[in-house]
Amino acid sequence: MGFNPRVTRVTCVVNQKGGVGKTTTAVNLAASVAAAEKRTLLVDMDPQGNASSGVGVRPGTRERTVYDVLIGEVALRDVLVETDVPGLTIAPATQDLVAAELELVDDPDRAGKLTHALREIENDYDYIFIDCPPSLGLLTVNALAAASSVLVPLQCEYYALEGLTYLMATIDRVKNGMNPSLELEGIVLTMFDTRNNLARQVAEEVRGHFFVFDAVIPRNVRLSEAPSHGKPAMLYDVSSKGAQAYLALARELVMKHAAPPHAAAAKKAAGAR
Repeated sequence: MGFNPRVTRVTCVVNQKGGVGKTTTAVNLAASVAAAEKRTLLVDMDPQGNASSGVGVRPGTRERTVYDVLIGEVALRDVLVETDVPGLTIAPATQDLVAAELELVDDPDRAGKLTHALREIENDYDYIFIDCPPSLGLLTVNALAAASSVLVPLQCEYYALEGLTYLMATIDRVKNGMNPSLELEGIVLTMFDTRNNLARQVAEEVRGHFFVFDAVIPRNVRLSEAPSHGKPAMLYDVSSKGAQAYLALARELVMKHAAPPHAAAAKKAAGAR
C-alpha cells in the first residue's frame, strides 16, 4: 500500500509511549521544515488533536476533519487548513477520530485509508509529517502503511529501549505485510537533560543500535508554553533553546535527503545495528 518511488517524503512521528515529546516534535519539526521553504503538510492522526491546536486550529472550529476523510465522506484536500507558518498546512483532527477505528473494523481495506487519501495531494508537498496517537492501533497502522519513513522521538529513560523494541517489531510487521518501502528515518532524543547520567547512558546505547539525529531536543520551558498559545516554538520564541533545536533538526533532515545517495547510505550504516 505504500506508494514509492516518490519525491514527497511522508514521515510518521511515532512512539506508543505518551509524554515523550511526540506531538511537540511533529509540530515543531513540520514548522521548521516549512521555514526552510519546503512545502509541508502536517496530518493529525491523534484523536487528542494536540497537533491541530498546536498550530492554532482550536477544537470544534472545523466542520470536517481527518475523521471524515478516513470514513470516505470527503477528500483530504477538503479539510486542509493553512497555518500562521508560511508553507505549513494542517489536516486537523478531533476526538471524533476515535470512532474511525470502530467504524472501519469490518472494512477489508481499513489499513489503507490514509494511503489512498494522501495519493490525491502528495505531489503538492515536499514533506508530509503524520502525528500518530500514543498507541499501535489502526490509526497508527494507517500512518505506517502510508509513510515512506518513521521518525521516533525518544526520551532517554529506563524503559525507553524496551518500548523501542516493541515499536520496531510493529514497523517490521507493517513493512513485511503492507509497505515494503517503509524505513526508519531515525531517532530524535527529546526532553534531554545533559546533567542526567542515565539519559547519557541511554543515549549512548541507542546510538549503538540505531541512526540517531545529531540535533538533541532539550527540556525547555518555552517549548512547553508554546502549545497553549496555539503556536510552534519558532513563532512563540524563536530564540529559545527548544525552537533552535528543532530548527537544527529540520536542517539536518533536509540535508540528509539532499545528500548524495552513497553519503546518506554510509551515515545510515554507521548508525545501524
